Amino acid sequence: MKFMRSNHPNFPLSNSGRRIITRMIVSVLAITVLSVGPVSAQTNTVSGAVLYVTDGDTFSLRGVDRPIRVWGLDAPERDERGASAATSTLRRLVAGQSLTCRVRDIDRYGRIVGQCFLADGRDVAAQMIAAGVAREYCYFSGGYYGTCRGN
Repeated sequence: MKFMRSNHPNFPLSNSGRRIITRMIVSVLAITVLSVGPVSAQTNTVSGAVLYVTDGDTFSLRGVDRPIRVWGLDAPERDERGASAATSTLRRLVAGQSLTCRVRDIDRYGRIVGQCFLADGRDVAAQMIAAGVAREYCYFSGGYYGTCRGN
């Protein structure tokens, strides 16, 4: 197989050609920045009425397709002592309430990890910690609720 070289000479771009390419690049960058800017500036929250309390730190909201795991809260698991008290306390606190949660993360189980607030502004995790049925999850909260050692 024989390779043929192009007969067209390799001319450098003229000044007008450089300007056109520069304008195209600047336009693409401007469109990209403008389209991403407002999205990153928005606060990522989910809101809705509580449908179901799964355990002492997880519940479902109407209109939200994933369960919500309360950020900064460590409640006993189902097979641990105190689990039913934590679950019933969370149920009493949020049942029938409309909550707003600031999305912090998605955990390995696909749940939304959110800092959640009742309509009156009370922080769900702070209420559970104050009730003594759960503790602050210091590894993730960084001592936000003031109950970790060294605070």
